[in-house]
Amino acid sequence: MSVNSKATINDVARLAGVSKSTVSQYLNGRFNYMSEATRERIAKVIEDLDYRPNGLARSLKQNRTFLVGIIVADLNYSLSITCIQAIENELQDRGIQVIICNADENPDKEADYIETLLARQVDGLILFPTGDVSAPYQQLVEVGIPFVLMDRLLEQVTARSILLDNEMAVKIGIEELVRAGHHNIGMITLPLTAQPITPRKERVSGFRRALLEAGFPLREEYLISVPAEEVADRLEQLLSLPEPPTALIAGNDIVLREVLKAANRLKLSIPEQLSIIGIDAADFAEVYNPAITTIKQPAYEMGSQAARILLASIDDREAGLPITYRFPPALQRGESVLKRHRQ
Repeated sequence: MSVNSKATINDVARLAGVSKSTVSQYLNGRFNYMSEATRERIAKVIEDLDYRPNGLARSLKQNRTFLVGIIVADLNYSLSITCIQAIENELQDRGIQVIICNADENPDKEADYIETLLARQVDGLILFPTGDVSAPYQQLVEVGIPFVLMDRLLEQVTARSILLDNEMAVKIGIEELVRAGHHNIGMITLPLTAQPITPRKERVSGFRRALLEAGFPLREEYLISVPAEEVADRLEQLLSLPEPPTALIAGNDIVLREVLKAANRLKLSIPEQLSIIGIDAADFAEVYNPAITTIKQPAYEMGSQAARILLASIDDREAGLPITYRFPPALQRGESVLKRHRQ
């Protein structure tokens, strides 16, 4: 066929050596009885032909819009960006477009976006909640639209949820510092009071538990929860204590960024004067001198899993039964932890 002519589903089926119904199943994300080789062959033919299915016809025939909404609490987090990339790739491979909304950690804005996306008749939603406000999510339960929660839990909402094992992430960091001979360990997180979101709560509780398990008492002055713009001042105060911590865990990538900015301003030598471990692997952690040790969460895999779970729930509403998926963290060693004794 001519490269400039409009490809049809029949052309895709013929060149891929499959039936038209198999191509249709591929376009609708139904891969249960399809081999990986068949999927790859169909995908290549679609790419070679630049085939574009008729979205309106599909929507009318299947009573679906083939649109999915993603509402992000804050696009500043490296986790959010990587998860969105994975979700978008997974959905677009199956002929589904995404609408991305940034709530800026504002529950009112989040509620407005939910209303807007429901009005657009999206097939489902993936949401990074802004806090503990559950009313908009109860509405989703009541109308029966499939949705998946990312990174944060809502106590009054039963849903499929995907997030890191946050307590384990902090425990890994504490164990790494203890192995290096550190006993006085501090932690800085973003505020717990105004926005008591799941990762912050769990990382603080994990910090307390990990210290006790390591046999060290918690010094409350070493545990700080402040807005990003106050991190530098509080770090300076922390280091001015009569007995300052020798090591610090940054509760997320935003805190780590502020800590490193403050370290540069204070001409603080890392790790000689302060050992640092960050949770969430921001790109800048690897290029900072010295490279920062981080506790990584598998953000891309988490996003891909969220998309697959949502698609299963859209295809089969019974597949959306509430369950929480916890992903394991992984230590990525840099050069920001000083060994205070020989191991």
